Amino acid sequence: MKILLAISRAIDAINETVGRIVIWLVLAMVLVSSANAISRYLFNLSSNAWLELQWYLFAAVFLLCAGYTLLHNDHIRIDVVASRLSRRTQILIDVFGTLFFLLPLSLCIMWLSWPAFVNAWTSGEISSNAGGLIRWPARLMIPIGFFLLSLQGISELIKRVAFLRRVIPDPVEPYVDGGLKTAHIDQGAPR
Repeated sequence: MKILLAISRAIDAINETVGRIVIWLVLAMVLVSSANAISRYLFNLSSNAWLELQWYLFAAVFLLCAGYTLLHNDHIRIDVVASRLSRRTQILIDVFGTLFFLLPLSLCIMWLSWPAFVNAWTSGEISSNAGGLIRWPARLMIPIGFFLLSLQGISELIKRVAFLRRVIPDPVEPYVDGGLKTAHIDQGAPR
């Protein structure tokens, strides 16, 4: 179990690093969007490349931060029923959901999106819009994003199984961030 927990920590470190880097793309997205709006309304200049760049940046944030979001337990949950269950039952539901929904779906999407990237790469696919961008970077973000999500799913599975075996404390709460223990606030979660 120690080896698996070490693998889990390495996966967590990867997604933490990727998330902290990619989150800066939100600022880039705002700056590109603002510059595009200003140039369009003040100078009557517009470019499809700038519009598509906004779309690429949004896709990068959404896809590449999915693992980071799962790491921080910030994904959407519907706790109407789960909040009434014991913590052990909630963890068992997480294990079931990870094994039978998260991992199969993310691995399937990763597998199916790879040929679209390869095709865009080899054909040099370019947007059909005048002045548009090349498409392979956007297509590459899909398998990479789902790969990171799959890795984090494996890490979360390891942590939850370790919790069920009483090897580690609850992997969700209290939430550990940067060595400081802080309570993770999740609406509807049992306290």
